[in-house]
Amino acid sequence: MGQYTVSGRFQAREGWQEFSTSIEAANENVAEEYAYSEFGSKHGLERTQIEIDGVEA
Repeated sequence: MGQYTVSGRFQAREGWQEFSTSIEAANENVAEEYAYSEFGSKHGLERTQIEIDGVEA
């Protein structure tokens, strides 16, 4: 498992807010899915309200 940095933005009440989070995952695709899951559960967002710009190892 590797360490990945997922960056992008999500829709907040006052507009779009940028984020960057570090996630431990098997590959980049899994890291992206974990990011969707994490922001969805923490902020009550749907996938359409989250835009991922990139995933870096």
